[in-house]
Amino acid sequence: MSKHLQYDSNWSHPGGKLRELGPKAVSTKELLAILISTGHKGKSAEDIAGEILDKFESLEKLSNAPLAELLEIKGLGDVKIIRIAAAFEIARRIVIEKLEKYGSK
Repeated sequence: MSKHLQYDSNWSHPGGKLRELGPKAVSTKELLAILISTGHKGKSAEDIAGEILDKFESLEKLSNAPLAELLEIKGLGDVKIIRIAAAFEIARRIVIEKLEKYGSK
């Protein structure tokens, strides 16, 4: 196994957990933390992800929130918000492709 593909069970970031155990093993908060990547002034990426989920209550509400509303959360800047918005847009496009492929019969 390649040296950089080896992980132990003490993940310093949820990306290591996802890589080792797969995407179904990580929580929604951890997935958001992966997109956020880094924290800000004493707050980890997971702390920021938790604040986002507390504020918006669901991924559906978050996906429809104006990007400016995300700027209200300390630790989120343009780059992090754009990553989150891009992830939601990819998800929307996947749903559209599946609906087009299989139809809504």
